Formats: sequence, structure tokens, C-alpha cells
Amino acid sequence: MEKHITPTKALSRFMQLLDGNFPSGIFVHSFGLESHVVLEKVRTMEELEHYLHNIIIDQYQKFEFPFILKVFKHLEKENLKALIKEDKNYSAMLNFEYAKASQTIGHNYLKHINREIQSPPVKEFYAAVSEQKSSGNELAVLSAYAYAEGLDKELLMLLWCKKSLITLSACTLKISRIKPSEIQQMLFRFDDVLEDYINDSFLRVENFNPLFEEVIYQHLHLEPKLFTT
Repeated sequence: MEKHITPTKALSRFMQLLDGNFPSGIFVHSFGLESHVVLEKVRTMEELEHYLHNIIIDQYQKFEFPFILKVFKHLEKENLKALIKEDKNYSAMLNFEYAKASQTIGHNYLKHINREIQSPPVKEFYAAVSEQKSSGNELAVLSAYAYAEGLDKELLMLLWCKKSLITLSACTLKISRIKPSEIQQMLFRFDDVLEDYINDSFLRVENFNPLFEEVIYQHLHLEPKLFTT
């Protein structure tokens, strides 16, 4: 990963936006974590760590990281038509509840950040979202905002992924017996490998998560949840 000088304002803004307590809320899809715990496939800190590594490989490297790259690419080329298409395709690759939550949070973000945008391609994209010509997924809105504020796409990927890991790990405390101190140390270890995961991201957006496909249908009553604040 290339080293850049990080705009302080942009980093401060994203620390605030990605905090689910204020003011937009957040959501993180569990990808069958509940079923993994109930079926005793995730019982220990080591098993949770393995589970989260697999989520990065199957969800972030193949789907969300490439999507961020594509949003930046279309904005750099000022190709609004391609960006709108990419945003709609992103929604189409999610299940209904996931897509609905993504768009809801995306529109929430837009209410807070839209007034101060100066970048012409970002303003055009946000106008398309407001006019319901584009889906306005959370990650599309945030990626465009990062572009407008001069935040590196690699740093956005890092912040986005770590936010999700923290949220899933915090929810694990409520449904498992893994100790908070163990989870804290586990999350620290991810800092040593996230840069490599980002650098090894796929160039093509794919959406197949075997954690979801293989396990969730083994349980008769438990559905994958959206952890929402």
C-alpha cells in the first residue's frame, strides 16, 4: 500500500460517521454468525478469529473492496452513468433486508453530508440518489464522500472493514462465552494483516459467501440478522 498524507478533516469525519451511536446509525450483516454459534462452529476465540478472516476473504476482498475501487474509478472519470449502474448492481447482489438497510443508512448519511460537497461528480451522484435515480447504498455514499474529502480509498477500506469486525465481535459477546479481553486482543491481531487483505482485493465484484450458504440453512429457526443501531 502506498503511503499518503491523510487529510485530518476527512479522517475525523469518517471516525464520526462510522460510529453507530451518532448520528446515522450503522448496520452489519452477520452472515450466519448466530447459526455458527448455535451449531457450535464458533465457540472459542480462535474459531471466531477464523470466522472473521473468512468473512474478509469472501465478503470484503471479493465484494465490498472492489466496489469501493469501482466507485472511485467512476468518479475519477466523471462517469455518472456507470456509477449509477454500479450502485444498482450492488443492491441487486444483496438479499432484500440487507439491501433495504444499506440504502436506508446511505440516505441517512446523505442528509448529514450533502450540503457541504464541492466535488462536481460527487454532487451529481448525490443528486441522482436524492432523485431516486440511483440506489444510494451506504458504501456508495461513503465512498463518494471519501473521494470528495480526499481520503485514500485504501484507508476507507481499512476503516470500513475494522468497523464491521468490531461490531460483529461486540455482538458475539452477547451470544457466546468468549471473553471481552480475548476479543480485544484478537481485533488487535487483525491490524497486522488488514493491509495485505486490502492489497490482495479482487478487481471484479463477486458475491458468494460460503459461510452464509453452507451454514444458515442448517438451522430450522434462526435467520441471519442485521445488527443495527
